[in-house]
Amino acid sequence: MTDLALPDGLLAPSYGTDSLAAVLPGAAGALGVAMTTSTGLDSAQCATALGLPSAERVVVVLCDGLGYLNVAERAGHAPFLRGRLPETRRLRTTFPSTTAAAVSTFGTGTAPGRTGMLGYTQRNPATGGLANMVSWTEQSDPYRISRPGGQQLASPLPVPADVLQREPTVFEHVTAAGIRVTSVGPSRFAGSGMTLAALRGAQYVAAEKLEARVDGVVRALRSPGLAYLYWGDVDKVGHHHGWHSWQWGDALEAFDRELARLVRSVPAGTLVLVTADHGQVQVDLDDRFDVATTPALAEGVALVGGEPRAVHLYASGSPDDVAARWRDVLGERAVVATRAEAVAAGWLGPVSDHVLPWVGDVVVAPRGRLTIVDSRTQTPPSLALLGVHGSFTPEEMTIPLVVA
Repeated sequence: MTDLALPDGLLAPSYGTDSLAAVLPGAAGALGVAMTTSTGLDSAQCATALGLPSAERVVVVLCDGLGYLNVAERAGHAPFLRGRLPETRRLRTTFPSTTAAAVSTFGTGTAPGRTGMLGYTQRNPATGGLANMVSWTEQSDPYRISRPGGQQLASPLPVPADVLQREPTVFEHVTAAGIRVTSVGPSRFAGSGMTLAALRGAQYVAAEKLEARVDGVVRALRSPGLAYLYWGDVDKVGHHHGWHSWQWGDALEAFDRELARLVRSVPAGTLVLVTADHGQVQVDLDDRFDVATTPALAEGVALVGGEPRAVHLYASGSPDDVAARWRDVLGERAVVATRAEAVAAGWLGPVSDHVLPWVGDVVVAPRGRLTIVDSRTQTPPSLALLGVHGSFTPEEMTIPLVVA
């Protein structure tokens, strides 16, 4: 970090051996694959730092939204994970602490500044459209209401995954070493832009229900190799009901139950790693700013990207003036940085030249439970989400690594 230090109580991201970025390189190291990422993570060093033994079979499970502090507080719903909490490592995730940024960092062992995947949405500098990095689509005119209720028409993002995300993936390194890699997830993710960007190199096996995904991993590991399992329902339920809800407890229970079955079912000697991309905070929907209805925040802003807990502002005027106005309005309720300040502070890790124009001219990270929205581009359902993530709070930034 530079002189743009985070306030007390907030956690800076890490892209070293104590971070999400180290998990897949560490798995590669456990399999004996020698590789070094462009940000300097060495597979053998990652395996050592994370305490991973050598193995012929490794499965990595990523549970979307399963923050360390979230699961620790609700551990009564997760007997398998609760029994391993004393040995569970606490890792740091990316900034923004959100899926597109975190999964691409996870898949490459690098950082958002290398992958170009900087949040839920970001401006495409070539077109001026608002790109969605999860669905790999783009709204060419984000402020034009295309359908009743504010729903926006979107077309495929006119940027191939490997043009924006140029880093080799860990799966590509492992496959090149002659080791079989299997990725098990929902059919809609097979060949998607995000999968091609972050996780290319694996043989993709489509399975919808969690039970079927566990079965797919078990079948894949009948032979030596690396398997990856993604589960998104814990995050999805948290978004709609909040992670304090009984629904979130039920979702955690279901995941924990199948995780225990996975560990029982894989061949002896299999190394099982369980982690997450980020955690969640539960918000008060009355405690937020809407750029669309707050003139002081809208002034000088051509486009609002990112998400309610990690906002990318694309300025029509001076970024310094925009940042000053936002600091005046938000005070200590958010951390506000210009692009230059955010990059210098290392929030995104090292930033490649082709990625820099995608970064907001101003980046804003709310504190506490505050959210910042733009009702001109966000749908009513998205504005009603109770569980969100993206900022620097410990709940959002701290993720588990379980080694079983």
